[in-house]
Amino acid sequence: MKGKTCKEMNIGDKAEFSKSITEADLIMFAGITGDMNPVHINQEFAKTTIFGKRIVHGILSIGFISNVLGTQLPGPGGVYINQTCQFLKPVYIGDTITATVEVINKDEGLNRVWLRTYCTNQNDQMVVDGEAVMMPRKEVEEKTA
Repeated sequence: MKGKTCKEMNIGDKAEFSKSITEADLIMFAGITGDMNPVHINQEFAKTTIFGKRIVHGILSIGFISNVLGTQLPGPGGVYINQTCQFLKPVYIGDTITATVEVINKDEGLNRVWLRTYCTNQNDQMVVDGEAVMMPRKEVEEKTA
């Protein structure tokens, strides 16, 4: 499986990934990262916050964006250079999050592509908004003997 080169991508190209977040996803993410903030893992504590219940780690949503960038657009062989994001709304256990990336600019000479990156929930509310810069795979010329 090969990812797309800068030349193979066009402004406006889009790709997405959707997943419903489970209790297990949240607990495994907390365990892997070590982020045991009680707003994520302790229901009694979370009840005292402005959210009223546990929220999913914001970085988990960014992971869905990374999935799209690494598997679809630009895909395998691409290297993540930069990511900016704003967390706009909380994500809760049971929410279905769709991560979308869209090519907004490219520079074939620099081998860079800029992508709008965002996540929406099952109610089509934007929960994360941002931009990524990627270095897509380069076309390798085959050597002839």
